[in-house]
Amino acid sequence: MAKRDYYEVLGVSKSADQDTIKKAYRKLALQYHPDKNPGNKDAEEKFKEAAEAYEVLSDADKRARYDRYGHAAVDGNGGFGGRSGGMTMEDIFQQFSDIFGDSGSPFGTFLI
Repeated sequence: MAKRDYYEVLGVSKSADQDTIKKAYRKLALQYHPDKNPGNKDAEEKFKEAAEAYEVLSDADKRARYDRYGHAAVDGNGGFGGRSGGMTMEDIFQQFSDIFGDSGSPFGTFLI
C-alpha cells in the first residue's frame, strides 16, 4: 500500500506553520491513541501514520527534504539519510513527551 501524503494525513496545507502542524497531530493522536481504542487495529494504524507524518513535518530539515523528494527522502530507503525501518511505539510516545511534557500523557503528571 502506498503511503499517503503527510500533509493529507494531518489535514493541513503545505504552507501550514509549526503550530498548526502540532495542533493537527495532537488532535489525531488523542483521537486514535491506543488507550482510547483498545484492540482497534485501524485506529492503531492511523495513530502510527499521524506520528510518522508529524515526525517529518515537525522537523525543518526533514520537511524540506520531504517537500522536495517525497517519501523517498525520509523513509530510509532513498539514500537521503532518513530513518531505516518504521517507527516504534517508543518513538511515538517520545513525541508525546515532547508535546505534552515529561509524562508523555495528555493529562499531565499526577501527584499522589
